[in-house]
Order: sequence, then C-alpha cells, then structure tokens
Amino acid sequence: MKLLWSYIFLVIFLIYERKIHFKASAAEAGFVSTEGVHFMLHGTPFYANGFNAYWLMLVASDKSQRYKVSSAFEEAAKHGLTIARTWAFADGGYSPLQYSPGSYNEQMFQGLDFAIAEAGRHGMKLILSLVNNYADFGGKKQYVEWARKKGQKISSEDVFFTNPLVKSYYRNHIKVVLTRRNSITGVAYRDDPTIMAWELMNEPRCATDKSGRTMQAWISEMASYLKSIDTKHLLEAGLEGFYGPSDARKQHNIPYFQVGTDFISNNQIPHVDFATVHAYPDQWFANESDEAQLSFLRNWLENHIQDAQNILRKPLILAEFGKSSRDRGYVTNKRDELLTVVYSAIYSSASGGGAAAAGLFWQLLTKGLDNLRDGYEVVFYESPSTDGVIVEQSRKLSKIRRMFARTRNL
Repeated sequence: MKLLWSYIFLVIFLIYERKIHFKASAAEAGFVSTEGVHFMLHGTPFYANGFNAYWLMLVASDKSQRYKVSSAFEEAAKHGLTIARTWAFADGGYSPLQYSPGSYNEQMFQGLDFAIAEAGRHGMKLILSLVNNYADFGGKKQYVEWARKKGQKISSEDVFFTNPLVKSYYRNHIKVVLTRRNSITGVAYRDDPTIMAWELMNEPRCATDKSGRTMQAWISEMASYLKSIDTKHLLEAGLEGFYGPSDARKQHNIPYFQVGTDFISNNQIPHVDFATVHAYPDQWFANESDEAQLSFLRNWLENHIQDAQNILRKPLILAEFGKSSRDRGYVTNKRDELLTVVYSAIYSSASGGGAAAAGLFWQLLTKGLDNLRDGYEVVFYESPSTDGVIVEQSRKLSKIRRMFARTRNL
C-alpha cells in the first residue's frame, strides 16, 4: 500500500510539473498582431529582445545534432530573448530544402518542423524568411538558374523579380511552406502562433532598376499572394532600410548607395505589416573610425524610427545588427557599445509608446557550432559583458510590457 501511495504521489507530481512547464512554455501562445505602431499580444503592446539563427533548420535536419537547437533556445530563454529569425529556405546545392522547383527534401523540412516545435516549447516567436537575395543557400540566383534550364532567356539574377516562370516557382514555395503540416506538432505552419511573421526575402535588392519600381511591384504582388493563403500571420519584406533615389531621405543612406529598394514606399504597401532595418556600420564604413560608425548608426536608427512612427505608422524591428570580431582593432567592449547604441534607441522609442519594438542581433551560436562562426557570432559563455548588455535590454523591455499590461487591466 505504501508503495502504491508513493506511485500515486509520483504521478500527481509529474502531472503538476508538466502543467507548470506547459504554462511557462505557452506563456507567449497567441498570434502577434499590429495596432498602429504597436505589435500586440494578449491585448497589450508586445516589445521583445531577440536574435538571428539562420542555421536552425540545417542543424535540426540531422537528428543527432538537434540538441544544439534545443540548447540555443534554452540559453536564449535564460537571457530573456523571445524572438528568433531564421531561414525557411535552402534552394538547390548542399543540403537543400528545395531540390528543384516543387521538389522538397522531407528530412530538411522535418528539421524546420523541429525548430518551430522547440521555439514554441521555449516560448519563442519566429520570423521565417522565404528566400535569399544572395547566392548563399541558393537564393534568387538558383531560381533563375532553374528557369534558364527550362529555356528562359535570363539577362541577370534580377529577372527573379519579373520573369513569370521564376515568380511561379517562388509563389509555389510560399504555398508549400505556409501549408506545411508540422510532423511533430501536427499544426500547419499557417495556423501556428509560434510563427510571428513571414519575410518575403532576406535583404532584397534589384540593382538593375534603382528607381525602385520593379521592387515595389514584386513586393506588392508577393505580399498579396502570401496573404491570400495566410491571414493570421504578419508579413514583412526583409528590407535593410535604404531610401529610394526620389526620396529626400536618401541623404541618410550610405553615400551614393542605391539598391532598388525604398524604405518608405516599400513599407507603405498595405499587406506589409511592419518595417525592418539592418545595420552593419563596420561593413558600410570599414575605413572609418568606430566613433564615426556609431555616429552614423545613431542617425540611421533615429531616422528610421521616426519615419516608422510618423509616416508609415507601423511597428519597426531592427532585424539585423552586429560588429565583427574580425574588424581591425576589435575588442569586446566595442561590440557591447554598438549593442548598447541599438538597444538604447529601441528602449527610448518603446518606453514612450513608439514604433521600435525589437532588436535581433546577428547571430546566436552555441557549443559545437564553430563551423558557423562568421565574426559576428554571440556565444553567451564566451563574453560575460555582452551577456550583461543583452540581459539588461530583455529586462527593460519586459518591464515595459508589464507596465502596459497593468495599465490595460486598471
């Protein structure tokens, strides 16, 4: 009898423990929406700290390596991070998600299934990008190659944005990903609140039409198509933040830098729910001093936050930023200083109810992923000072969310 009661007590304890864990992991359940310049979750403005980890699907496609994905989410959660951005593409080449147009690698898809399931288990929201501007992981170059092999006349990679066959390949990829049913959770991607938003392309550029008309038409078309399949999730274009040639704000760009996008007009497209900005002053002004780079960064952030607030009237995410350890004269406190500049701009806006809502540093790695180091990696146990900067930002943004929640409940 004593053994029986011990067994019953153990079962009750395990059930209770599981409920507690479920409550913790489901704390962020629900779809993120927008209301003016705010993201909204559970009826209150949603501000969050986050990170990039493009490699989640790739690593998780090998079941023996999935613990690294779990470890990354666990470490991120301990640092108060609640948004991750990652790739939902790998076109042709090594370990593809898409072997060829419409032909998919189930093992790779199951890796993405696992990444999404683990994100949900750790209370994370995901931004999933659908194709790359660059040749890494295939990108638009691979799409136009597929079309060329079908007899299409290809003048440049930028026909990705105009060629009817290429566009049909991409639309099909959107449909396949959005309607995918997760093999672990059983939930279709388009019905999964773990996913916060879709991204049309990582850093779209169309250098052959710097006027921006080609990009404007493509974003409009693909945003409309995606929303015809999925009305539950948010959508963003993947922009870096460059202003177009006809915009007086182009003076805030890298000097004489035009890539066929326009921060204002592209983000004014109705189906684009929020704006994004990337920031790599160490690349853009490699020959300038750290002080000059940070000065540009402060202005870059301030201009975009104000434009999101006053012109776009949409939320803004600083979706990529960082400083490379491979920069000349690099020391850790220089990266900490850059993070502090970005985080301070976000907090200043968020604390006043402004448009800036989140910052996602590039990139989070964990133990056993040394082959993915690119100089920008943040490995928590390697740099305690960086840990402190990140945790403090998470704490401050969480405090703002609690403040808004209390105000709404009064």
